[in-house]
Amino acid sequence: MAENFLIGTYTKKASKGMYAVTLDPTKGQLVNDRVIVESEKPAYLQVGPNHLVFSIRQEGNLGGVASYHIENGVATLVDKSLSAGSPPAYVGLDSKRHLMFTANYHKAEVNVYQINPDGTFVQTDSVKHEGTHGPEPEQADGPHPHFTDLTPDGRLAVCDLGMDLLVIYNISDDGKLTAANQFKFEPGFGTRHMVFAPNGQYAYVLGELSSKLAVLKYNAADASFTHIQTIKTIPDDWTAHNGAAAIHITSDGKFIYTSNRGENTIAVFAVQPDHTVKHIQSISSEGDFPRDFELNSDEKFLIASNQNSDNLTLYRRNTENGMLTLMQKDVISPEPVCVKKWFEQN
Repeated sequence: MAENFLIGTYTKKASKGMYAVTLDPTKGQLVNDRVIVESEKPAYLQVGPNHLVFSIRQEGNLGGVASYHIENGVATLVDKSLSAGSPPAYVGLDSKRHLMFTANYHKAEVNVYQINPDGTFVQTDSVKHEGTHGPEPEQADGPHPHFTDLTPDGRLAVCDLGMDLLVIYNISDDGKLTAANQFKFEPGFGTRHMVFAPNGQYAYVLGELSSKLAVLKYNAADASFTHIQTIKTIPDDWTAHNGAAAIHITSDGKFIYTSNRGENTIAVFAVQPDHTVKHIQSISSEGDFPRDFELNSDEKFLIASNQNSDNLTLYRRNTENGMLTLMQKDVISPEPVCVKKWFEQN
């Protein structure tokens, strides 16, 4: 059965906003790339319930987040919250408590919003990160929250790239944050994104600036972490610039995928019985600057976005050994950044 995906983009060149593309699994092709929402810089998004989509939004010198109702291919702006300055880098959702979270890289802020049934929302809390930054040039101007999403036990995990820090917050039912614990990585790690194992006991954290993947053991009793392993996402002899970007884990917890901007690859890791990871493949992204990617519903395909070369790449995935095989490249998509499964019928 055909599946739809939403594509969040930058709008510095030809992109008009948020796009959609359809996967035809029978033919192993992506087809019908089309505009869904005309908006400035909807670079990251999350698909919510009841035909709602929550996305980063920019309007001139104002940045923030917006909600859209999208049904039968028709999008309607429901609500937006904008303020002076750059928009966030990430949007996270808590469907059970009807909360939305944003991480603002440039403002060093984590914001929380209560979502109403109609898709409107109101801000309930804001936390500003302060403290010692890392040694890399990208960290020189201070804290940079880059990811904010739920832990398996319902806390909020925040990756701060500027501080080489993973911060865990407790969340009240009315959307207030209180610090629970934190884990400090090696200087220059550049904490960007993370995923948890399906069992909720292990976390896999991606360092953008170091191009490293860290494995941590999570203790839900006090929201603490124990370091297990750190491994490179690129070859040891790679000397040109690289920035690790996205990370995803399969639903069975057996394989982890990361993207490398510079080497321009998708790296594949097999999770070992002791929960460490082993690098088993690096495959070309068939484009420049791969940002995000997404597995389809049965995890037999992976769609990657190449921001600088304006194209999507489709791979077939072997569900037994995790390996990727190129199926389609040069699928035109302007400035693609974020890829999300979307169950809308068109």
